[in-house]
Amino acid sequence: MEVNRFYHVYNRGNNSEKLFYNDDNYLFFLKRFKHYLSDYINVHAYCLMPNHFHFLISIKDDCKENKGVNVEKETDKGFNNFFISYAKAINKRYGRTGSLFQNSYKKKEIITEDYLVNLTLYIHQNPVVANLANHCDDWKYSSYEAYMGKRRTLLNKDYILNLFGTIENFIFVHERNVIDKI
Repeated sequence: MEVNRFYHVYNRGNNSEKLFYNDDNYLFFLKRFKHYLSDYINVHAYCLMPNHFHFLISIKDDCKENKGVNVEKETDKGFNNFFISYAKAINKRYGRTGSLFQNSYKKKEIITEDYLVNLTLYIHQNPVVANLANHCDDWKYSSYEAYMGKRRTLLNKDYILNLFGTIENFIFVHERNVIDKI
């Protein structure tokens, strides 16, 4: 991963099993994510679903300034430690064994601004498409509410909002365009 590039990071539960069993799991997942990765990445959008998750991230600009730090290696290490930490906690809490996540996480570089807009829509509309919510703002485990200013956030929203022009257009496009697949 490189500075000033956007990435779609995602994974799902092994055999499409649940990653989150209750509200506390979603919150714990986000806390672990912040603990292991906030030094290296900006989060621009996310959605946690019962059996999978999506993050739209970029590498922080100041990571290159750290002397001798291999940003890609440290980011991958952070993700691996994050997944191990979360899986161990869930396995212990629910008396399960084995892999929680399907293989390793996937990351896809986002090349164009059009794709970035569509990915943001896809991430926020995931619960609507999956019939878990009627509207984007009905799902509390995504960044959509943070864009609406409904809660305190560490989310890096400015670049994405700029692509939509205004918050009103951001809301309008989310309400009008439900995307099936990206």
